[in-house]
Amino acid sequence: MKTKVIEQSTGAGPVIGVFDSGFGGLTVLKALLHRIPNASFVFLGDTARLPYGSKSQRTIARYASESAQFLVHEQKAEYLVIACNTASALALDAIKDSVPVPVLGVIEPGAAAAAASSQSRDVMVIATEATVASHAYAAACRAQGLRGVEKACPLLVPLVEEGWTDHPVTAEVVRIYLDELLAEARTAGQSPDTLVLGCTHYPLLRAMFERTVPEGVRVIDSAEATAEEAARQLQAHPLLAQAAGVPSIRCFATDSVEKFERLGSRFLGLPVGKVELVDLGG
Repeated sequence: MKTKVIEQSTGAGPVIGVFDSGFGGLTVLKALLHRIPNASFVFLGDTARLPYGSKSQRTIARYASESAQFLVHEQKAEYLVIACNTASALALDAIKDSVPVPVLGVIEPGAAAAAASSQSRDVMVIATEATVASHAYAAACRAQGLRGVEKACPLLVPLVEEGWTDHPVTAEVVRIYLDELLAEARTAGQSPDTLVLGCTHYPLLRAMFERTVPEGVRVIDSAEATAEEAARQLQAHPLLAQAAGVPSIRCFATDSVEKFERLGSRFLGLPVGKVELVDLGG
């Protein structure tokens, strides 16, 4: 696959498109804002067609490619960040083939950050059921010379969306999941020293995970790792040096804009403003 070159835009800075099946990917946008503050961001949540995890790979690839094309062709994005673990796991190649700009997923940066962190070369990954079933993180970890144990944690997304990010019930669920994951690692003969948060909702629970993991285990936020890699790739963009240090953000959703506006600020850490409705078809 050919390397795609970022072209200059006519705006104040590069236009970066960020895509998720919902609004959890706003945690990736939050991390991007800190590292590339003088870019223009366009975020799309395909809320009409979630959850992607219950769909076939072919359907996920079609949905994700349509969303990518909207960001590139209609919103003039010059660089895409796929802030969706399911789409990154099952549709990244299809997305790359559908648009003429560079595309970055969230899985490979997370695995690379785990490799930089781990001394034992054994890591743990928690994610949604769809992401774990794809084994994309396991493959990315193997490519980095790591052994990985994956675990699906289906209760965490609804708890985060309920706002229970510092609730005793959530703390107990986190403890149970981690105990089970550590037991699986020990059974596999592994000594993990790194935990990868493989879902864009999980950064809201990072502090809780850091309080709960055994001493010496480092928690890797794949949203932060993805933002760091995007900033590295974009550092030579000529318009970054010229642009003012205030980012612009536009948010689109394919459904449930009121819910997006209500919950989105929790993930982004600041008001998302008026979310625009867009119809990408069925």
